[in-house]
Amino acid sequence: MSESGPLLVLMGAPGSGKSTVGKLLASITGATLIDTDEVIEQNEGRSVAEIFIDDGEPFFRRLEAQAVASAIEQPQSIVSLGGGAVLDPHTRQVLKDRPVVWLQISADVASRRVGMQAPRPLLVGNVRTRMITLMAEREPIYRELAKMQIATDDRDPGEVAQEIIDWLRNAERL
Repeated sequence: MSESGPLLVLMGAPGSGKSTVGKLLASITGATLIDTDEVIEQNEGRSVAEIFIDDGEPFFRRLEAQAVASAIEQPQSIVSLGGGAVLDPHTRQVLKDRPVVWLQISADVASRRVGMQAPRPLLVGNVRTRMITLMAEREPIYRELAKMQIATDDRDPGEVAQEIIDWLRNAERL
């Protein structure tokens, strides 16, 4: 890892635990957590769902690419990406040589975790069917970018965070 940039980047489908595990990792390492969806919401003064509804997905994806480009340059940080951030070719390019961790989850567990608890514009309708479609589209990209893959189905977030910490230590990033 260069001096510039994050300790690691978390990616995965909605419900995979990026925010929860990211908070734990930031607490353990003393790093700053940068959740790109939260950055966008703070900058825009409205939720991701509102941006999708008001301005559409292409507008949101442009904001997301900008948020990722900025976050990825922040030293000693844990960056949590929105599930679809990797769809942008420029974002994939900047992530290519970064310590990217793919939090893997099955569609069934992701659907159960996400449920209808928060508005998610890309999951309107049958959440499980939409999740399967999104995951099938994104999985090859996640696989290509991941330096580490970790299953999160029915696992305690603390266990997942510890496994990532062990990986970082073994990779001499901590």
